[in-house]
Amino acid sequence: MNGRKTVNVVAAVIRDGQRVFATQRGYGDFKDGWEFPGGKIEPGESAEAALVREIREELDADIVIEGPLITVEHDYPEFHLVMECFWAVLCEGSRMRLLEHEAASWFGADELDGVAWLPADVKVAQAVREELEKG
Repeated sequence: MNGRKTVNVVAAVIRDGQRVFATQRGYGDFKDGWEFPGGKIEPGESAEAALVREIREELDADIVIEGPLITVEHDYPEFHLVMECFWAVLCEGSRMRLLEHEAASWFGADELDGVAWLPADVKVAQAVREELEKG
């Protein structure tokens, strides 16, 4: 270990049939990069509870978590990221509003490679594509 702190986060791969939802960062070092929405896990909070809270905070939407997809670890210059990613769907009647991102889109499996993902989200997008291509 190199003394960098570890940051534990969660991300939702919100699915609608064969398409998934992603957001574009509007701030910070990785402004304009694409990511799966989510955020930090608070002390004492489960990954699932954190994800439901973060999606409500970022997208003003309610989700149902369907299950784990992948856990990705990535070394950024300032910290080590551990990101637990889950499949999710919007609750019936829930609509998303962008509260923290500058853009968002739905992507099919064949569109995922053409997106400028944040470094840690590249591996997530690969896993999503593989799962979507399975049908």
